[in-house]
Amino acid sequence: MKELALVTGGGGGIGAAICRALAPEYRLLVAGRNAARLQAVAEEVGATPLELDVTDSRRSQKVAAEHDIRCLIAGAGFGRSGPVGAADAIASLRSHLETNFIGAVRLVELLVPRWKESGGGRVVFIASSAALDGYPYVSAYAASKHALLGYARSAAKELARHRIAIQILCPHYVDTPMTAASVARICETTGRTEAEARASLAQKNPGGRLITPREVAEATLELLRSPRTGVVLELVGGDSIEREPGLSLD
Repeated sequence: MKELALVTGGGGGIGAAICRALAPEYRLLVAGRNAARLQAVAEEVGATPLELDVTDSRRSQKVAAEHDIRCLIAGAGFGRSGPVGAADAIASLRSHLETNFIGAVRLVELLVPRWKESGGGRVVFIASSAALDGYPYVSAYAASKHALLGYARSAAKELARHRIAIQILCPHYVDTPMTAASVARICETTGRTEAEARASLAQKNPGGRLITPREVAEATLELLRSPRTGVVLELVGGDSIEREPGLSLD
């Protein structure tokens, strides 16, 4: 029987693409907060929809206890811009950390005890280039992704002997609804056209173009198949860059 994989943020652009890529090899739980989008993705790929807000600790505990999850793709997250020193800066930081960091890590902490007993498991954190670098006006988002990378590095080294793989994927700007929201903000604040705003974001990617959700999905599958742990893979809008090769699980 195929192993069961949980994809959080599965109703979004990247999450849906990941589900499509994984469906031939895994049974899937497609998790997220938007029931209609989850149902649409689940019907498309033959998965089970699962309403889950990763900031809800009790719901996360219930999901981990009731399903024999062997792989976790932690894709749920959000990003909101704001200047350092804004009135809501601390509230924004807490919100980003609660979703992007604690929400992802909580599931790992819940699954690891079972995985230690059963001989292994796999995690791919969908992070961001903001885990590798800082950018103006997204300090809270970058902090949450830096935290995720630090956790992944340490957990990978600690859990390798249990054959538990912890990988992290760091894409630059991806052509998703989140990027579309950024485009809208750029248009509103600068007066640029949508095409000009999109081009400006694409130029910020080292590869000179926006990354497609399918590229993120294919990289996720590559990391799940890897015989190593602790791999840090950067997607730049061209050939991927293995920033850290990780350790062998053998």
